[in-house]
Amino acid sequence: MELVSPTSEGDHKDRPYGTMRYIDLYQSGELLQRVREAYARLRSCDLCPLDCGVNRLAGETGSCRAGWRPRIASANVHHGEEPPISGTKGSGTIFLSWCSLHCRFCQNFPISQQGNGTDLTTPDLADRMLGLQKRGVHNINFVTPTHFLPQILAALWLAIPRGFRLPIVWNSSGYEKVDALRLLDGIVDVYLPDMKYAAEEPAVRFSSAPGYREANRLAVAEMFRQVGHLELDDAGIAIRGLIIRHLVLPEGAAGSGETLRWIAENLGAETHIALMNQFFPAHRAAEMPGIHRKITDEEYDEAVEALEEAGLENGWVQD
Repeated sequence: MELVSPTSEGDHKDRPYGTMRYIDLYQSGELLQRVREAYARLRSCDLCPLDCGVNRLAGETGSCRAGWRPRIASANVHHGEEPPISGTKGSGTIFLSWCSLHCRFCQNFPISQQGNGTDLTTPDLADRMLGLQKRGVHNINFVTPTHFLPQILAALWLAIPRGFRLPIVWNSSGYEKVDALRLLDGIVDVYLPDMKYAAEEPAVRFSSAPGYREANRLAVAEMFRQVGHLELDDAGIAIRGLIIRHLVLPEGAAGSGETLRWIAENLGAETHIALMNQFFPAHRAAEMPGIHRKITDEEYDEAVEALEEAGLENGWVQD
């Protein structure tokens, strides 16, 4: 398709919905260069810490089983995210199929591990983004996007000259590589990563994610470097910043206290945390000692107490 300059300077100097720094990257040619760099990585895929090295452009698949075309399970208006993400009009949520992790307790396992969804072209993905924008959502929220980073960048490059102007939310497992995240600098407005584990053994046993803690902490620090603490507009809608999700697991398997202390000490007490208590033994968890049951009220209360002791006052706890 023929690309044109998306706006004049006067058209986007006032950016009411978010920073939209990606417009400047588009106009300078930087975004197209990043698209090319990202696709080059698919020849020996190293987008996530598993470093599978397969040639996805030639049809090979690695641990995540994703191919070269983006596959999505749904693209719809979602009202169930944190309040600054969903707001009053909803988040334009695009669920990507497959995942770099293989969590035994994944509630979305038909999407993440069985690959339910539809293969699209990048113009198709751009169409979905623009369609959600027309429905009035506050943002475009890519869920489990890591393994489709090149395709998302390409879809954005196609969507901008057609009028795309929404903040982008990167809603991920947090199992990321810093050099891959740098391709998103100036493009993602709000990072919404998980911090799942504070120790190696549960990360490997429950999610097949070796080196999760180290990779996750480096990744979250890079996300924070890019976007800083959460910023809201006058209506309380997120326009930029970091929100960390932490799911409390039974028997302390997530290492909640250690993770919360690390956040406070390394990112600051202002960091927004969503401390989640909705764990239940989905997928294969019922077969695995340690995660075969729901968390108890006492286990969640201990995590809330650790949150308070760390001095983290921004964010959300659940009843």
